[in-house]
Amino acid sequence: MTDTTTPPAEAATQPVAASAARRSGSLALRIGAVLGKRLLMLVILLAVVFAAIELLPGDAASATSERGEGAAGIAARRHLLGLDRPVWERFWDWITALPTGDLGTSARGERVSDLLAAPLPNTILLGTTAFVLTVIAALALGVWAAARPRGIVDRVVDLTSTAAFALPEFVVSIGLLLVLSLWTGWLPAATVTGSDGAPATWTMLIMPVLALTIPQTGWNTRIVRAALADQAATPHVEAAHLDGLPVRRVLLRHALPGAWPAIATGIATSTGMLLGGTVVVETLFNYPGIGTVLAGAVSDRDTPVIAAVVACAAALITAVLLLADLVRARTLGART
Repeated sequence: MTDTTTPPAEAATQPVAASAARRSGSLALRIGAVLGKRLLMLVILLAVVFAAIELLPGDAASATSERGEGAAGIAARRHLLGLDRPVWERFWDWITALPTGDLGTSARGERVSDLLAAPLPNTILLGTTAFVLTVIAALALGVWAAARPRGIVDRVVDLTSTAAFALPEFVVSIGLLLVLSLWTGWLPAATVTGSDGAPATWTMLIMPVLALTIPQTGWNTRIVRAALADQAATPHVEAAHLDGLPVRRVLLRHALPGAWPAIATGIATSTGMLLGGTVVVETLFNYPGIGTVLAGAVSDRDTPVIAAVVACAAALITAVLLLADLVRARTLGART
């Protein structure tokens, strides 16, 4: 007779496996719900972009017309661009083609995907570099301040981070231009592109990266410091202090892991502000990124280009926010 009794070790692992499977399924459902909600928000945002440009004075046909072009020529251009059709029809055609990778055609007859192909990598390089430096600096300053609560370092970091966050990117950019270019001549004031369309030398990245990093470091340093302060009041961190563990070990091994959800959410939220500042910084430093393209598209009332830039930025922000959600779910799941 065959013994069908489950071994004790296997029986003990079955509830654990079932619980893990339920958590994985629940996490997948939550991720799907979040993606669906953000996709709906993106569609609404793009519809608002189309409507807002429609309300601006003038249109793409008149903005891109040649000097001296008559009313008949402008009317023909308006018909060619489809501007004589209702805005909702134009939006529907554009949004339904978006999943296929078709970003439409610009008011000057170029494919939008081709128009963004050259400047987009430059913006990604600038934004990614600033983002990485922001995370490193914010973590270092926040942990350094938390190691000496209410001390001189904590007060100095709090003051400087508040001041840095209060400064808009264009103010930081002008200050950098004055100090590092006009007064000292250490760095070039404007970006010169090479044959490949990228900045000619890496030194031309320094001031644009700093102009983006400084304000966001101020914001994220305060988030890191606040998250570590909240963790300092938890029982397990207090117990670690009472056990006589070194302050650095308490911060890195006990406080920082619990602070990761708040830190990740703050960093992800600042991504949108960083991308918004990119447009200003690229314009001031003549940086060959999508900020320059966006500025020209607004001047031309070029709806497909503006909508494509918004869609790219929204996709990047959604990916960063999703990563922050995963960090939060993983951290909180590990603690339950």
